[in-house]
Amino acid sequence: MKLALVGDIGGTNARFALWRDEQLESVRVLATADYPGPEAAIGAYLAELELPLGAVDSVCLACAGPVGGDEFRFTNNHWRLSRAAFCRELQVRELLLVNDFCAMALGMTRLGEGERLQLCPGEPEAHRPWVVIGPGTGLGVGTLLQLADGSWLALPGEGGHVDLPIGSPREALLWQQLHAQLGHVRAEDVLSGGGLLTLYRAICALDGHAPRLHSPAEITAAALAGDAVALQVIEQFCCWLGRAAGNLVLSLGGRGGVYIVGGVVPRFAELFRASGFARCLRDKGVMSGYFEGIPAWLVTAEYPGLMGAGVALQQAFATARV
Repeated sequence: MKLALVGDIGGTNARFALWRDEQLESVRVLATADYPGPEAAIGAYLAELELPLGAVDSVCLACAGPVGGDEFRFTNNHWRLSRAAFCRELQVRELLLVNDFCAMALGMTRLGEGERLQLCPGEPEAHRPWVVIGPGTGLGVGTLLQLADGSWLALPGEGGHVDLPIGSPREALLWQQLHAQLGHVRAEDVLSGGGLLTLYRAICALDGHAPRLHSPAEITAAALAGDAVALQVIEQFCCWLGRAAGNLVLSLGGRGGVYIVGGVVPRFAELFRASGFARCLRDKGVMSGYFEGIPAWLVTAEYPGLMGAGVALQQAFATARV
């Protein structure tokens, strides 16, 4: 009986797993820089598991960017993929490519106990959109809908590239600093790993501090150690993430709940939970009452994108099994 394989491919790492009985098995993380393309990486993964080419029948890969047609160029690494050549080389019958945040959104349907922290209390409304937003290398945004037959529909989009929202005089001044440096200011320019450093420099410029931190990791470590300027950066980051997520809730009617995902926020989870995120999520003037009862969570699951790729594969291919 054939195997199913799922992958979640980012800029630095590619995560692969077998998909069996609606669960992940044999998860491995490979550096994309070590391989010329996904075929070579998957070949190495299969070799490690002592599986021959042809052992995998169905594959789902979650990839950053719009997917369509035979040729796909990964937007955040050097890999390229031809669907036909991929299936031929790896002897795969079915290949499904999905947007990485569609997979991330689908992964929210399989969260286990202890894989999310509550940020705002409430009960999700049935059959209303779920909002999924996550700072990582960039800012990913996804929308999830449960259909009448019980299946899930994840809607791709480029919500990370919307304008950065301004909700206070202080934020307007910071926006001016950012605009002087960047021109057009996208939400992703601040709400991402690299955006922490951009925001830190803008705060230093506005408040007259000499910058002494030089990476997102340094800023996070300094904030956790109690550094006043770094704490301001984290607080403003959390507030802006709340505003961006709140805009999505209003735009989509997202009363199914808000899920904060990605690799950045869990690194300072307790600071995030104590921050102004929840206040800014709901800070919408006459529409602030709309947010009453809408829950929000911080997702701490290790491989939600891989799990979502499994869900996508399972929904797409009836033969995606072991």
